[in-house]
Amino acid sequence: MTGDHLNPKFITFDLYGTLTNFQMSDVTAGLMSGRVDESDMGTFLDDFEAFRGDEVLGPFKPYAQVITESFRRTCDLWNMAYDSETADAIVDAIPTWGPHPDVPEALARTAETYPLVILSNANEQIRHNVEKLGAPIHAVYTAEQARSYKPRFAAFEYMLDQLGCQRHEILHVSASLYYDLMPCHHMRIVNKVYVNRGYEPSVPFFGYHEIPDITHLPGLLGL
Repeated sequence: MTGDHLNPKFITFDLYGTLTNFQMSDVTAGLMSGRVDESDMGTFLDDFEAFRGDEVLGPFKPYAQVITESFRRTCDLWNMAYDSETADAIVDAIPTWGPHPDVPEALARTAETYPLVILSNANEQIRHNVEKLGAPIHAVYTAEQARSYKPRFAAFEYMLDQLGCQRHEILHVSASLYYDLMPCHHMRIVNKVYVNRGYEPSVPFFGYHEIPDITHLPGLLGL
């Protein structure tokens, strides 16, 4: 697909997992080693991820609380005592994460032509992660500002209102169908890119361009 077909006013991105190397499962596995059997760790991490996906659907709460409450619910499910120090350690690790290796050069190249925007479910942690991207970012919008988390439509509506543009004027890029590409599809945001990093299975029904990493984004734009 060439730039003649994709020429958005803004390119909008999910941050964690898409640009930033989201290491929550690795961090949690390290902290829970000895409390969860190695053979069960994958299931424990899947449950923790599922509870995070559920927590963001309710009334707004700070992102740190989303993580700690999701961890508490996971421990309850596994009949384990909740450890607030472990939950806090997971939250504290978030600002230390840098970008995937494929991100900085390709993102900087894309930023030479298009203003880049981030819409993220994180809040106070995000500044440190954005600083590590190695590319100029036009605007960063968070769930705290929107008072709503993705995949709820209100998060995307807030971003569009702040940018002062229409749905067809953005190209949204994400490595998550659940949090980004499915709601974009239902909101009739036509221009979408799925960065298939292996987190979720590809579902072409949702009408996106698929790339394996960010190095392929400039070519998709004809740059």
